[in-house]
Amino acid sequence: MFVSNLVPGAFYWARSTKHADDKATIVQVSMVFGEEPEYWTLAVVGSEQHHMISDFEIISLAEPPGVHSLRQAAE
Repeated sequence: MFVSNLVPGAFYWARSTKHADDKATIVQVSMVFGEEPEYWTLAVVGSEQHHMISDFEIISLAEPPGVHSLRQAAE
């Protein structure tokens, strides 16, 4: 996925390109270093780590939980 297709602030499933056995994780497109696409980074959810976009292979957009809501079992 190209940078031009990414949405600032959106969450994506991604896999590290630096670790061949790395599992998929959720990252957020961050504009902490600037609003222009060349300054965007990917922030790993649950940490304060920011990585270059090229450090990850974007798999797909991470849909919010409401899209896949669970139904409550009957009591």
